[in-house]
Amino acid sequence: MLWVKTFHILAMTSWMAGIFYLPRIFVHFVEGREAGQDVARLEIMANKLFGFMTIMALFTLGLGLWLWLGYGFSGGWLHAKLFFVLLLIGYHYWCLSYLKQLRAGTLDKSGRYFRLFNELPLLIFIPILIFVVVKPF
Repeated sequence: MLWVKTFHILAMTSWMAGIFYLPRIFVHFVEGREAGQDVARLEIMANKLFGFMTIMALFTLGLGLWLWLGYGFSGGWLHAKLFFVLLLIGYHYWCLSYLKQLRAGTLDKSGRYFRLFNELPLLIFIPILIFVVVKPF
């Protein structure tokens, strides 16, 4: 099970890297477009990054399920962690909605908005980390 846990952590780290970087691409896209710059490469980067982070999310969830089946479902901390994991999945789909707007050329939020949007996954990830490490209940 330690190998499964290792690959779960690796996949989760990769997913989180994408979750943290994609909104930065949105920032550069909207600010670059406002400045009249060519932002086509940023659209390509956003598409490729979303594909990568989706694959890593699926690996994370699959390996997490494997761990859950192996170790059992015990402790209130796991219920709380899963709630925040659901929020993270929701954030992932929220990013997809912005990516679709980017593709359609209708992304109308400001760079400041996406800078703040970029902070949300940290607020979701911190409780997950605390629940996994501390197991407070």
